Amino acid sequence: MRIIGKRLPPDQFISFLLTIFEGLKDSDANCARAATVIINCLLKERGAVLLEKVPEIMGLIHGKLCEVKDEHVVKAIQQSVYLLASQHKAAVVASLLASPLPFDSHTCSLWRALATEPTLTSQVLELLLDKMNKDVPFTENKSFLLSSSYDRVATVIPLAATCALYEIMSAPESGAAVLGLYPELFVTLLLRVSCTVGVQLPRNLQAKERKSTNPRLAPKILEPCSCAVETLQAMLSRGGSGEVITCMGLEGGWELMKTSEGHEEGVTLLARAMAKHSGPKLPLIVKTLIPVLNSVYEIQRITTIAYFAELLSSNVVNDLILLESLLDNTMSRQKDVCPNVRRLVLRGLANIATGSPDKVRKHGPQLLTAMINGLDDKDDPHNLVALDAMLGLSRLLDLAEEWDVRSILLHITIRIRPFFDNERDEFRSSSINLFGHLNKFCHGNCEDVFFEQIINGLVSLLLHLQDPKPSVVRACKFALRMCGPNMECDELTDLFERQLHDGRGLHFGEFMNDTSKYLMQSFPDTLSRIISTNLFYFKSCWEDIRAAAPMFIGERGFPPPLPAAPAAAEGPSTHSEDQSCR
Repeated sequence: MRIIGKRLPPDQFISFLLTIFEGLKDSDANCARAATVIINCLLKERGAVLLEKVPEIMGLIHGKLCEVKDEHVVKAIQQSVYLLASQHKAAVVASLLASPLPFDSHTCSLWRALATEPTLTSQVLELLLDKMNKDVPFTENKSFLLSSSYDRVATVIPLAATCALYEIMSAPESGAAVLGLYPELFVTLLLRVSCTVGVQLPRNLQAKERKSTNPRLAPKILEPCSCAVETLQAMLSRGGSGEVITCMGLEGGWELMKTSEGHEEGVTLLARAMAKHSGPKLPLIVKTLIPVLNSVYEIQRITTIAYFAELLSSNVVNDLILLESLLDNTMSRQKDVCPNVRRLVLRGLANIATGSPDKVRKHGPQLLTAMINGLDDKDDPHNLVALDAMLGLSRLLDLAEEWDVRSILLHITIRIRPFFDNERDEFRSSSINLFGHLNKFCHGNCEDVFFEQIINGLVSLLLHLQDPKPSVVRACKFALRMCGPNMECDELTDLFERQLHDGRGLHFGEFMNDTSKYLMQSFPDTLSRIISTNLFYFKSCWEDIRAAAPMFIGERGFPPPLPAAPAAAEGPSTHSEDQSCR
């Protein structure tokens, strides 16, 4: 047969080969098996001349698999695909990618046949990665002809490549190739997941899914994001990171990654699991992810920065000498056009307080400047960047140089006061808690300017002890305990220390009675300002605070308010009404 293969002219050779394929369905098992031996021998000897015939041959192979029942013949046919791919891998991959989606069981077996030899498997995986990275992951189409909204629809080639990767990596023989391409596979599939969140199937495939009645021919539900997650799981399993899969499953991370609302948290959980169970693989993953920070796709930048932000909370980045690289590249996105990216940058920088607390002092000026910029962010209508800046500052302040903090105390204080009365409780608790931390830097050395800020915020802190949210009440108790020493009134300091501890009940009326008395005795010059500020809370949207405001003014020692509203009086804040609720 080798002689025939070598001697036949190309046109006769191709005709002869295609004729032999008909013998695969011979009723005599011996004849069918003999046909497979001849085919594979011819492919090995003369397969190089078959480039133009690859689609036709692949079609024949798939067709015969549908007809053949003999297990030996089936395995020999799959070997034919391997032989053909070893000489024309790009053509074979292209032909298989053109198979109808979802892949039937026979197409899946042909993909798995390409996992039998590590070198070829690596080359096929690289081709599939290239297909996924070069094509757009989705297109945006109008929901209806007259609609103004757009749906994201998955593109076919990247979807098919994702399914193909799953099949190849499901084969145990692919392990060596997966390990060799671990960083590239992980990053590509992570980004594939991010770009398929909320993405629909093309309409023709949606219709096909509805009509499918044979589960054997379509063993998997074809949903873009689920396919991407399953393929990422297969890659981690074959790459020796099974503990990551288990950890993510226990915390619900995989399901979170599939949703728009939970994707960011899911990526955070994945980074945490990788840091814990697959640390040695992180340096190459980080190196491969860095260019994605400049991706044109917003969701890819969000996914990458969320991954980096969580890594910064782990001490493993120091062991792997990754801190400086992660820090520099995270900071490089401070001016990203996407507010969510800017917000995650601040979260990542604050995470250094957990992962590398000994490095905060060294990088203090950079970190604090980034947080200040976040507080001043004017392009985030929901102020979520400012929220993460406040949370980050509360974590970093105690670890930074005292001089670095004192130089920005006033700016931070003025910037956060408007959030004391924000309608969202997380803004109120975060800003008030941060105000308490700022007070630590003035203990025993409170400048007149900062004392003024305490007086300006005092009414808000006292009245929000009646806040409906326990987290805000706890923050007020903490902030007032921190303010006490800076007010240089021993009676108030002692009162706050005794009465304002977490877990201790507070009799608000008695507490305010004592507070009013000490304020009247120690700070008579500030009383008119305190009363005027109180008036702003008479119309608070929170009932308990609305009731507490006149109680405060009516306590012993305070003069009654003037009948006319003081137009020039300083209120608790200067932010717009849609941000506050008094």
